[in-house]
Amino acid sequence: MNKKGEEMINRKLIRPNLSELKDKMAPSHRPQRKQIPPEQTNAEAFYYLKQMNSKTPMVVVLNDGEELRGVIEWYDRTCIKVNREGAPNLLVSKHSIKYMYKAEEGAGSKSPVEESL
Repeated sequence: MNKKGEEMINRKLIRPNLSELKDKMAPSHRPQRKQIPPEQTNAEAFYYLKQMNSKTPMVVVLNDGEELRGVIEWYDRTCIKVNREGAPNLLVSKHSIKYMYKAEEGAGSKSPVEESL
């Protein structure tokens, strides 16, 4: 008994768990991390297959400026095989290719070297 004659009541102090409150107050959806883009988009494979199936004459410009004209016969991850008329077929490493285009696209335009002559 305490001084006034009342019984001592055992009271428990209730404290809310702050992490539970934080979860309740936060928005229901959490922003997700941006997904990593796929390593391969298959655009390159699609382009090569399209040119191979239609046997499109291509011009392959190498890093040193040399141009190879022919049809792409096959390709893999590291190289392409170019069939040429009147010349040996070539296996060209992709890292040595600067760019390539369809032969018909470049036929009407002159290169900067030809214009200066």
